[in-house]
Amino acid sequence: MIKAAIVGYGNLGGGVELALKESSDFQLVGVYTRRAPKDVKTYGAKVYSMDELLAMKDQIDVCILCGGSATDLPVQTPEITRFFNTVDSFDTHAKIPEHFATVNQTAIENNTVSIISTGWDPGLFSLNRLYAQSILPSGETHTFWGDGVSQGHSDALRRIDGVVDATQYTLPNKEVIEKLRLGEKLALSTRDKHFRECFVVLEAGANAEKIREEIVTMPNYFADYDTTVEFISQEELDKNHKAMPHGGTVLHTGKTNQNHHQVIEYNLSLDSNPEFTASVLVAYARACARLATEKQFGAYTVLDIAPKYLSPRTDEQLRKELL
Repeated sequence: MIKAAIVGYGNLGGGVELALKESSDFQLVGVYTRRAPKDVKTYGAKVYSMDELLAMKDQIDVCILCGGSATDLPVQTPEITRFFNTVDSFDTHAKIPEHFATVNQTAIENNTVSIISTGWDPGLFSLNRLYAQSILPSGETHTFWGDGVSQGHSDALRRIDGVVDATQYTLPNKEVIEKLRLGEKLALSTRDKHFRECFVVLEAGANAEKIREEIVTMPNYFADYDTTVEFISQEELDKNHKAMPHGGTVLHTGKTNQNHHQVIEYNLSLDSNPEFTASVLVAYARACARLATEKQFGAYTVLDIAPKYLSPRTDEQLRKELL
């Protein structure tokens, strides 16, 4: 049994708890939170203060980190990797190399394993971009997200001073997708491919225009997109904008030797973004524990992990049942 801890408990942490229930080779030791443990409602998991995590080091094989990418994971992943094997879903694409370097140094120095940036993008989509570009090197890859709620972008909105709550939707440009499928060559900017819609609840007295400007100019999140911001009540947000659907497409088009147009397309349609992301985290937590057992210390991404490490089945079973 792999003994796992959940660090942080919001939508993603709750999804991880549910995913662990579906994985017979895991035992959940507990949830570790910065909040008062009595205030955290789980699906049955025991809840501990973050201050208790280190004292339980010998009881935990892997920590599944469920904080946000904006401010939590850049600090938490290297800190916790000093003492534990870790998995995170850090999703600020532009900062992944920097995050990897920091965590890798920590993991090597402390004989631990950390798999960063797991989930579906970065994560499964990253794998499919690599496969497609390797198979059809004479081609173009485009990634589209949505329609759906981005947890990371919504979290970034909620971190703004004066914002009480917020939900952000990512919307792909569907006309562009169809043109690419048909083989049209398009010079696309980031702004051409997606739109972003933000629904924001403000604190009483907050400066709406100042916050709107902070949102639409936020680097790595909104500055490169056509972004709309609508200020609404908490009641309206709770009623109409609390579901967590998402999905997206990796589309690669290319030519083979005889100039044949070839299309590789990978698509996800998700009722619950956090529950699906959590399921990916758990699969990579299994890989993390196995790499630690093999003493292959250091940081990894999904591009480094052999697929068999994700499965609870033996190599013999995989060859027989899946090949």
